[in-house]
Order: sequence, then structure tokens, then C-alpha cells
Amino acid sequence: MSAIARSAPVAAGLVLAVWAVAAAAPGLLVSAGPDATDVLVALQPPSGPHPFGTDELGRDVLSRVVHGARLSLAIGLGATALAVAAGLLVGLLAAAGGKRWDQPLMRAQDVLLAFPELLLALLVVTVVGSGTANVLVAIGIAAVPTYARLVRGQALAVMRSGYVEAAAALGVRRPVIVLRHVLPNVAGPLLVLATVGTGTAVISGSALSFLGLGAAPPAAEWGAMLSDGREFLATAWWTATFPGLAIVSVVLSVTVLGRSLPGSRGERS
Repeated sequence: MSAIARSAPVAAGLVLAVWAVAAAAPGLLVSAGPDATDVLVALQPPSGPHPFGTDELGRDVLSRVVHGARLSLAIGLGATALAVAAGLLVGLLAAAGGKRWDQPLMRAQDVLLAFPELLLALLVVTVVGSGTANVLVAIGIAAVPTYARLVRGQALAVMRSGYVEAAAALGVRRPVIVLRHVLPNVAGPLLVLATVGTGTAVISGSALSFLGLGAAPPAAEWGAMLSDGREFLATAWWTATFPGLAIVSVVLSVTVLGRSLPGSRGERS
């Protein structure tokens, strides 16, 4: 493995650590509030007082990007946690419940998989309404089939193994087998997929906010900032560029980190 390949996960972890600090304690990185306006410095380019420039209302773009990490990452992490929990439950029920559970649950997942995740999330938001919480739930629901099918496939492989069949022959109850043998073997691949999936969830959340379905103004959120900044790309490129770079940095970092985890597809023994 090359030095670059070895250092990439470390660099990705550092980037995510910075964004974690930004989400948990933005005041450690910036002093200005995200909603503080000053029309006298509106649309100023990057400078010493404003490293990322200012937007059309004179708000500091750096401050809004830093504070926006909380909402953007909360949507990505929350949606992924919801999808993992629901997918784990559905996948284990399908694998351990026999045909009575497997057939209807998997056919329902097949129907959901027929729709792209973002389109399905958009459909859910249309039904339940806009807002940060609804966007989180919508993205989580849209991602459930991916996790459910992974868990089912891994669980079936474990349950057909010799030691699990021996445990069943000795009278060990199925719930005990699932908790003791199946769940630990499913956890590794599920963690890899969840790590990479967090990046997808961040993109989906930003896309829905870009369409005006996420956080309500004037809340700082990367997708909403992209939407506001697109009107000024010709004259104030920084208003959209820096929120976009924030999204890219998070997605690339979680993808690199996920692919470096044990059990990832790209791993070599």
C-alpha cells in the first residue's frame, strides 16, 4: 500500500474532526454569528475580516458555513441512523422469520428500490411536508432498502453456516442465535455501508434544502446557502463556492474513511 493510500484515511479523519468541532462548538472556530447582517459590506470578496467573503445581506460566509455544519451533519447522521436501525430490523426479520416474513418484506424493499433514493425522499417530503425533521425522516426512509438487503444477505449466509445449524440442533432459540451469532457478523459490513451512506445522506439533505424543502430561512444550512448563492455566481462566486466545498469535503472524507474500514469491498488481505 502506498504512502498516499495510507495517509488518505488519516487526512479524511482530520477533516471530519474539524467538521465535528464546527457542529458541536462553532464558537471555537468563528466569533461572528451566522445571522449577523451588515448591508454596508454586502457581497464583499474574501478578505482578512471575512476569509470567505460576505453574502447579499452582509453576513459572514465563513461563519455561516461553520454554523451550517450542525444542521447539515445532523441530517446526514440522523437519516443514516434511522435507515440503519430500520434496515437492520427488516433484514433480520426477513432472514430469521422464514418465508412468511421474507417474501413480503423483500418484495416491499424491491418496490422501494425501483425509485432513486433522492426521488423517493422527495416523494416522502411531498407527503409529510418540508422542514429539517421531515427531510431527515424522508432520507432515512429512502435508504432503508439498501441496508435491509445487505443485512438479509449477510444474515442468511451466517444462519446457513455449520456452527449456527449446530446451535439450532442443540435447541438454542432463534432470537439467541440472531443476537449471539448473526448480529456480530452483520455489524462489520453494515458499518462500512453506513459510513459511506452518511455522505450520500448529506448530499440528499443538501439537495432537498437547495430545493427549499429543508431548513427554513435564515437558518444556516449548506444546501440552502448554495441555493441562495447561485443567483450571485457571476458577481460573487464565493457565496456558493464555499458551502459547496464544505459538502464535497464531508462526502469525500466519509467515503475515503468508509472504504478504509475492515470489511470494505476495496480491502485487500
